[in-house]
Amino acid sequence: MKPVRLYLILTALIGMTLISCGQPKDPLPQIHKDIKAKGVDTYSIVLSDMQTEGNFIKTYSHSYRVITPEQKFSYGPLGVPKKMFDYYKPYLGMTIWSQKDGEGGQNLAPPGYAYVGDPSYGQWRTDSSGRSFWMFYGQYRLLSDLLGLGGRVYRGPYDRYRQYRSQNRPYYGPNQNYGTNGTITRRQYPDFFQRQQSRARATGTSFSNKVNQRIGRTRTVTRGRSFFGGK
Repeated sequence: MKPVRLYLILTALIGMTLISCGQPKDPLPQIHKDIKAKGVDTYSIVLSDMQTEGNFIKTYSHSYRVITPEQKFSYGPLGVPKKMFDYYKPYLGMTIWSQKDGEGGQNLAPPGYAYVGDPSYGQWRTDSSGRSFWMFYGQYRLLSDLLGLGGRVYRGPYDRYRQYRSQNRPYYGPNQNYGTNGTITRRQYPDFFQRQQSRARATGTSFSNKVNQRIGRTRTVTRGRSFFGGK
């Protein structure tokens, strides 16, 4: 066997061994424990960043924002398994888990939707055109700001969200303006997209195309539990 070929084979085997031995675990269970230790039983977890590092041996990480009705705090970047990274590619800026009064589960939707319809946080109103929309109370301005829509969620999109959630389907908002390919997400997370553009120029690969492929393959989510991060 030629020395160059042997070197390449050995290098590949060493790389595969390092990857298998150093594979990070899903960080969401530990985040749940940390939040519980803070005495918080109503919260949402929003995927706020995704990063890939390395060329030959790649590492993957997520950052999260944990949103309560009154405050938010951050985790990350935290290493994640590649399978988990690939699964969540379409959901940047979206809620991936929500919990109210101790009961929760996977919820792939725009941030703040988990609190819409609950009279503890706001009320339905009618605009000048006669359309019903949700308005958060002033003390929950944080939830309103997360949506990037002036705090308004109209009844039609909300009913569609409820239908999708009952079918365990991700909901990307009206006109699909949330998630990694959403127009609102692009405005709210400019640093992420600048990094992706730089990486695409360097590698000739579009992250957006990968996301579209992932969305095409994943139209439903696992019924009855979180795909990752279940407690």
